[in-house]
This record gives sequence, structure tokens and C-alpha cells, in this order.
Amino acid sequence: MDRDLLEYICECQSKGENAALVTIVETRGSTPRKAGSKMLILPDGRSCGTIGGGCGEAEVRRQALTALDNKQSQMYTVRMLNDVAADEGMVCGGIMEVFIQII
Repeated sequence: MDRDLLEYICECQSKGENAALVTIVETRGSTPRKAGSKMLILPDGRSCGTIGGGCGEAEVRRQALTALDNKQSQMYTVRMLNDVAADEGMVCGGIMEVFIQII
């Protein structure tokens, strides 16, 4: 895990604030990042790290903010398949399974 990400996590913990740690746990097909990539989403929408950028990351960010509101960790699937990907401006064409962990 990268140093900036750890510092943000420590900052949230010291303030007693929740955050959502997003981790890619599995990929199939072509994806911008691979399993193990992490991104932290703060309740105000700021983030640290990346799981690939673009529309897929924006979709996960929205889901992470919802999970923060509900205070519930969850698995989430990002489908960047040909027809969906083209409509959304995604160029990869794969699937990412991510774990959104509320910390």
C-alpha cells in the first residue's frame, strides 16, 4: 500500500472519521489496473490512489460514497464490456470485482 494512502487512513482514524477503502480483488479481461490496486474515498468525495481512472473509477466512487452513507462494506462489480464500455467512454472491455471496505 502506498505511503500517501496510509497517511490518509491514519488521518481519518485519528479524527474518528469513516472512509471507504476500495481494493480490486479480481479482474477478467482488459482492465486499467489489476488485483491489489487500492483507492481511498473520503466522505467529502476526496480520494487518494486510483483503481484506473475514467468512468469505471467514477462509478466505484459513487458506490463507495453510498456505502459510506450506509456504513456497510460490500463487493461491487464494474462491467466495462464492449457495448456498455463504448456507451460510457470506457476502452478496456473487462470486468473488475472490487471490495469497498468501510474503515
